[in-house]
Amino acid sequence: MELNIRQTELLKELQLLQGIVERKNTIPILANVLIEAEAGASEVRLAATDLEVGLRSRCAAAVVEGGSVTLPARKLYEIVRALPDTEIRIAEPSAGTVKVTAERFDSRIQTLPREDFPSMPDAAGEDTARLASVRLAEMIARTQFAITGEDTRFFLNGALFLLSSSSMSLVATDGHRLALASAAGKGAEDGAGGDEGKPSRVILPRKTLSELARLLGEDGAEEVAYEQGENHLFFAVGARQLISRTIDAQFPAHERVLPKGNDKRIEFDRDRLVGTLKRVALLSNERSRAVKFRIDAGGVEISSSSPDVGEASEVLAVEYEGPRTEICFNAQYVLDFLGVVDSDSVVLDFKDEVSQAVLSPLSTEGCEYTYVIMPMRV
Repeated sequence: MELNIRQTELLKELQLLQGIVERKNTIPILANVLIEAEAGASEVRLAATDLEVGLRSRCAAAVVEGGSVTLPARKLYEIVRALPDTEIRIAEPSAGTVKVTAERFDSRIQTLPREDFPSMPDAAGEDTARLASVRLAEMIARTQFAITGEDTRFFLNGALFLLSSSSMSLVATDGHRLALASAAGKGAEDGAGGDEGKPSRVILPRKTLSELARLLGEDGAEEVAYEQGENHLFFAVGARQLISRTIDAQFPAHERVLPKGNDKRIEFDRDRLVGTLKRVALLSNERSRAVKFRIDAGGVEISSSSPDVGEASEVLAVEYEGPRTEICFNAQYVLDFLGVVDSDSVVLDFKDEVSQAVLSPLSTEGCEYTYVIMPMRV
């Protein structure tokens, strides 16, 4: 193999591949990136996988001699990043060694056999859905933080993706809170939304969502081509394709969690609520992060206390005419919600101090967003 490639172009693709490669080195080849090229071609193909999530990409290059090699993804990225914006030459003078040179820089990198690199599945090209990139990125941002971090509940280690011919939704929960984002509009073509209008339901792993969000932020494409295979999902974003295994599990019936009897409502200025929570939470219990909302006519007092540290409180003026109520929330859970909405005002709908409360933006120009949070008992 021999090819010439621009440093800025190669760096962009290697940077995206860094999130895919396996760094624990349980299987050495998974720490490598596969580079393939055909003689006389004007592009080079790159791929990386950890057996659960994979990424294919292409990069403009002048290919002198075709071939395929696998190189340590992290080390190659560091070398390319350290080089100036110039032409890079990648050549394989002998089996097991690749030369990476640029201007006066010369290096030799050990390779692993191409045959050891795992094969990656291909999309069938059937039942492809066209998803709006802006809406999909917005939905990921508003749900992925609610995915559980507990390995024992693997069925919650991802977000439920629902797709029909007219809408798409993402749902994530860790058992204490639930984030639901939905977008209306054309969701699928050629039956990709399921038979007879029945939505398709798959669980997208946390890593898949993170890497997809990175691709959407990098490419700028208006649409994502989505295809569901038997065990894998395919997301084509511009010239790049993200491949993901699905989580084979039953996602909880989230519809049952959405409260229907919340008859009390308070509207908050988002920025003021963020500032108040950050200040008051400084003196909350470090483990529970509990803050209390004392809701009364004309105002909400938000307070915290910790036996080892002290206590704090602040009052926010709001319009409220219902009965006096006290509700305790995890401050970080509320701040997570406030950090992903762009509405100037947010709404808290609740019933009492023990039932699920709902936070939502007052105005929704993009996707519909509902955040269910369980009160704490302190």
